[in-house]
Parts: sequence; structure tokens; C-alpha cells
Amino acid sequence: QVQLVESGGRLVQAGGSLRLSCAASGLTFGSYAMAWFRQAPGKEREFVATINWSGGSTDYADSVAGRFTISRDDAKYTVYLQMNSLKPEDTAVYYCAAKSTGPSRIQYQYSFWGQGTQVTVSS
Repeated sequence: QVQLVESGGRLVQAGGSLRLSCAASGLTFGSYAMAWFRQAPGKEREFVATINWSGGSTDYADSVAGRFTISRDDAKYTVYLQMNSLKPEDTAVYYCAAKSTGPSRIQYQYSFWGQGTQVTVSS
């Protein structure tokens, strides 16, 4: 049974930093592309960042490029999202997701999802 468990979300002031973690189990982690998506109150879930199976290729939404960094540690079966220079508009529930082929920005292509972790950025 595949499980993705996010952690690290909390209340932070604008301009601050957070690192989210997503621990995976029940899958061959090194064979999966991983991604982060987010859903703000009253909005649809949106793409944030993705990383390929080797970690050698990443892609970011324009709204977070240059501020967020996605990385993975295959030995720990964990993907991370380092978030710097946080803004109030980054407030959302952040979800990690896994897909068995190449990275993508398209949500329905991801087979497995975590339960989400809340990030709140105060102004």
C-alpha cells in the first residue's frame, strides 16, 4: 500500500522560510517522479514543482520559481520543498504526489497523493 505523508507546514511570517517533507512508502521510490501541488482557500489545486526520478530535472510554477526548491533523497524515500521568501499568497494546503513515468505539471497524471500539510504565511 502506497503512502505519502507530508510534514513541516506551519504558520510563518512573510519573508520567512519553511521546508516541507514528504515521506513515501510502499513504492519503488527511485522510479517515481515526485511533485508538490497546493490548494489555497476557495481556489483549485495548482502545480508548484516537480522532480524527475533521478533528481536531475526539475520544473517550477512561475509563481514560485527562484524562491522554492524541490529535492529528493532516495535513501530516505523523501522529497522536500524548500520555500524561501514566503508571501501571504503562498498560504495553502501543500500536497505531494507521485507518478511512475516522467515529471509533469498535470494533476491527473499522478497516481498517488498525500493528505496535505497546511502552510500559512502572515503579512
